[in-house]
Amino acid sequence: MNKHGRGFVTFAQNTDLVNYLELAYLQALNIKTIHPFEKYAVIVDSATNQKINDKHNKVFDYVIQLPYDENNKSSTWKLANEYQVFNLTPFKETIKVECDLLFTRSISHWWNAFRLRDLVLNTGCKNYRQESATARTYRKFFNDNELPDVYNGLMYFRYSQVASEFFLTAKRILRNWEYLKVNVLKNCREENPSTDVLYALTAKTLGIEKCTIPTMNFLNFVHMKPAINNWGDTSMSWQDMVLCETDDNMIIRINNLNQYNPVHYHEKSYATEELINYYERTYYNSLSRHTA
Repeated sequence: MNKHGRGFVTFAQNTDLVNYLELAYLQALNIKTIHPFEKYAVIVDSATNQKINDKHNKVFDYVIQLPYDENNKSSTWKLANEYQVFNLTPFKETIKVECDLLFTRSISHWWNAFRLRDLVLNTGCKNYRQESATARTYRKFFNDNELPDVYNGLMYFRYSQVASEFFLTAKRILRNWEYLKVNVLKNCREENPSTDVLYALTAKTLGIEKCTIPTMNFLNFVHMKPAINNWGDTSMSWQDMVLCETDDNMIIRINNLNQYNPVHYHEKSYATEELINYYERTYYNSLSRHTA
């Protein structure tokens, strides 16, 4: 594929439990309302591709089908294809996001910061109070193996030798996971690596300094997992813990606090039909203004 320009990319592979295509559709509406001149691409498997309809085609700039799917067909957490994004992105510069992440304001100025590296992994995250998260509840494996605190929810790369080496290394780690988890890694309980773990290991292998800019801690997102927000009962839904509202400018307000970083809502039930309809109206209203 010939690569040109810049844009946002996500993966959407539906499972029996989650309609990831609808999450990507919601995200595309969100991104293209806030960033009206940016492009959006979604990478899908063959089954999800068959679900693409007219409403999706009006918003997605690119729908890219995986050439081969490395996930187990019965898997409910499809992560094994993530390394393929380097070859599949249509862009020379890519911000890759997980599809359950929404923006509340333009991050166009982030592109200039990202360009200090050929590839930038998100380092750390914030809680909804806009504080850098310190909880390690979900990061014990990272601590045990002295891995960088990276999150795959949002990352940047450009078409370059450094990025190519990163994703090839990630592929090799994935292919050798059975050996690594038994013979190299400490306290590994992951049958298959999460993308956060895979990319943390890749960054440690290649050199963290090549893959992160930790001093620019604004290049990250708000994560709504309970422990990150210091809620004692991590089994509860965050939607039952706080009041969440979205205003006409797509600012997400949680417990009356405006969220200025992208919000990784994590719980797929947040993406209700009502919310999608709201973003559709907002997007098409903004589109009419830009084309008037």
